Amino acid sequence: MSERRAASLEEVPVGEPKLVELDGNRVVLMRVGDAVYACGDVCTHQGGPLSEGKLTGARLTCPWHGWTFDVRTGRCAFPRRGAAVPSYPARIDAGQIWVELP
Repeated sequence: MSERRAASLEEVPVGEPKLVELDGNRVVLMRVGDAVYACGDVCTHQGGPLSEGKLTGARLTCPWHGWTFDVRTGRCAFPRRGAAVPSYPARIDAGQIWVELP
């Protein structure tokens, strides 16, 4: 595992997904309240860009077909049979967002 600086906190407004590329991985950063979460950008349904989706609370909806993922875990919330997206540990330190990648 390696930790990478992903963005400054001010670059990720609350409720708006932000796409970053870390070591060749497309990662979506999201602020929910005082927390920051990081997930893979590719929807497990048909490859839609989750970074272009809508964030409602802790749920991110793919813009292509409406599949919804819990940003805290990466689990598919709708439909329940859907596969999870990768979820990465994220933290805030001194106004910077750090993400741990495998």
